[in-house]
Amino acid sequence: MNRIFFRFFMLVMLSITAATFVIYFTMSRLFGDPLEEIARRQASAQIFLIEQYVDEAPADEWLARLNRVREVSDTRFDLIALPKARSLLPAASLGALERGEVVLDVEGKSFYRRVDLKGERYIGSEDEVIHVQDLPIDVSLALQMEAVRYVIVALALLVPIALWSRAHWQGLQSLSRVADEFGAGKLSARARMQPSSSIYPLAERIDHMADRIEALLVAQKNLLHSVSHELRTPIARLEFALELLGAKANDPVLQKRIDAMEGDLSELNSLVNELLGMARLDSGQAPQRDTVEVAALLHTVEAALPPGQPLLTIDCAPDLGTIEADARLLGRALSNLLRNAQKYAALTIRVTARRDGRNVTIAVDDDGPGIPPDERERIFEPFYRLDRSRDRTTGGFGLGLSIARKAVLLHGGTMQVAASELGGARFVVVLPQT
Repeated sequence: MNRIFFRFFMLVMLSITAATFVIYFTMSRLFGDPLEEIARRQASAQIFLIEQYVDEAPADEWLARLNRVREVSDTRFDLIALPKARSLLPAASLGALERGEVVLDVEGKSFYRRVDLKGERYIGSEDEVIHVQDLPIDVSLALQMEAVRYVIVALALLVPIALWSRAHWQGLQSLSRVADEFGAGKLSARARMQPSSSIYPLAERIDHMADRIEALLVAQKNLLHSVSHELRTPIARLEFALELLGAKANDPVLQKRIDAMEGDLSELNSLVNELLGMARLDSGQAPQRDTVEVAALLHTVEAALPPGQPLLTIDCAPDLGTIEADARLLGRALSNLLRNAQKYAALTIRVTARRDGRNVTIAVDDDGPGIPPDERERIFEPFYRLDRSRDRTTGGFGLGLSIARKAVLLHGGTMQVAASELGGARFVVVLPQT
């Protein structure tokens, strides 16, 4: 946010600077160089002496008057050849010199003027130029005055802009804070700005949007939670009924059907548990944090996995240490990752844990078929499953990875998926130390 207003301030300053140069060059083009006009006023006494005293002398006294002026003035009055004067002046000033006008050299603190155009002062006077040097020209004060003038104009523009920008900036900061809180799960966050605020219409629309999103999410969570709980009762009844039926069944075919139905009920029960887990994670409640040994947690998760292939190896760094986390919730996330790897790995699963500064990085690699790059983010969406994983044996419900990522995010960490060196998928979990 600060960057926006810094850029705006720089844009205003650049605009004022550009306007200053545009004004200067426009005034110079239309009315002449203002600095030259100031210098001409400062040299007006010497110009007056030449035009009103020396030039008013009769032809045979012109040089005598010029000499008298030289004696009483601190300024140098020299006669130079016309070709030399032409070589000392820029091309833009030669026209004025040829017309007999006074040509100022502000930087050199001097001016040039032809003696006359027809040789009426003395013999050869048409080929000579008066070069007056050491004039009392000082444009620095004028430049300082111009600078002060433009600084005052700039401040007159910037002060009201700054006051308006400050109120606007505070409003945007408030909206940014609300967006951060709302995105972090605090659904009650609102801007609540006064109608006099410059961004009140935007804040009002954001508040209405937040109200609608909060209502939809709360309704969704309530529905999910209620449905999950309501399903438990008929599931329990069916389980009880199947147990009674199985105890009385002597037909092997009927027993096989009962076993299949019990498997379906077990799957349905697992789905309800997953849905309730999702509902708890979506509630936004901060996890209960305790000091957790990362290596011990990984080995505990390993011990709870179903036995059999593929081969699982865990490589923990000796300096792995502890983190502040909810052991049950984080263990659930790691268990979901390892169970997912068990479904797709051919022979090998490798878990590595390293400490990187103030973070702990846990990577789970397998030698399975891997995950296409365009689906590596979608697999974390609830109920999303790859086409090849929709069969009954490996498909699951598409909730395990979503739950794992939500649990990691609640701990302030990240979870990413990439290609593994083993040929399959690589899930990387980064957890902060605190």
